[in-house]
Parts: sequence; C-alpha cells; structure tokens
Amino acid sequence: MKLSRAASRYAKAILDLAIEKKEAAAVNDEMKSVLTTVHGNKELQDFLKSPVVKSDQKRGALRQIFSKAGGITMGAFDLIVDNQRADILGDIATKYILLFEEMNKREVATVTTAVEITPELEAKVLAKAKELAGTEVTLEKKIDPSIVGGFILRVGDKEINASVHSTLGELRREFAGK
Repeated sequence: MKLSRAASRYAKAILDLAIEKKEAAAVNDEMKSVLTTVHGNKELQDFLKSPVVKSDQKRGALRQIFSKAGGITMGAFDLIVDNQRADILGDIATKYILLFEEMNKREVATVTTAVEITPELEAKVLAKAKELAGTEVTLEKKIDPSIVGGFILRVGDKEINASVHSTLGELRREFAGK
C-alpha cells in the first residue's frame, strides 16, 4: 500500500500529539472509524475530493459524521481541511493506525471479502495472518462487492489473493485444514 508523504506526515503529527496527551488508543479507535467510513462511502470520498465544495462544508460534514470524536481528531479534521488535504483523510487514518500498531509491536492485517465473514472464519484468517506476520496481529475487515468471491489477505508486504474462489464455502474449505 503506497501512502503519500503528506498522509504519513499528518499521521505522525497526530500520533505524536495523541501520545503527548495520552490519548493515542482513543484516537486510534477514531481513526479506524474514519477509515471504515471514508473507504466505505464513495459519495463521501467524492465530497472530500471535490474542489467545488467549500472548506467550511467539508469541515461541517466531518464534524457531523464523526460527532463523537475527541478533540485531537476534530483538530486534525480542521487542520487537514484548512490545508486543503481532505482528499487524503482515509490515507491519513490508515497511516495513523499503522504507526500506532507498529508502536505497540503489532501488525495490521487486512482481509477484503465480498461479504461479511463469520466469526469462525475470521478466527482462522487471523491465525493465518499471525503465522504470516510472526507477531501479534490486528485484523481489519473490508467489504468490497467487486470481489466475486474468496478474499484478499494482506499482512505487511505479503498478500494472499484467493479471489478465484467463487463462494465463501470454498474459502472455509481452504482454511479448514490450516
């Protein structure tokens, strides 16, 4: 996953402030929510990228969507919007999560499926991700309807692409013996 330098810099600054304020874990949870929301909503992505939409509208929308977010996250929204970087908000959230997990000696694994996976299957995918990473792993789930079936598991720079499977039943059989 290639993230922009700007996203990395914003994420690092947000993490540094969150550590200083002893709110890094809370901000991490908020960034997970931001990531899920932004990547799961094409209209929001288009809205944040649009040069026609005014900064005040973007700021207001983010404050309304993430109304339960804390001061650090709200301040980050303001800074990002003021600097006309709302288009990389999802990347900033991704990088923050990666930095936070790295700081806590954990790796983030991402599993992308066409539909929600069962808890049993999630446990098997998590076990495989831990095996690939060789360390503690946090599993991030994404749903991408464009995948016909199967899954894509990404751990660090390793990726298992089993999207050739046509059903989740085949995915279950794939992991049943592992």
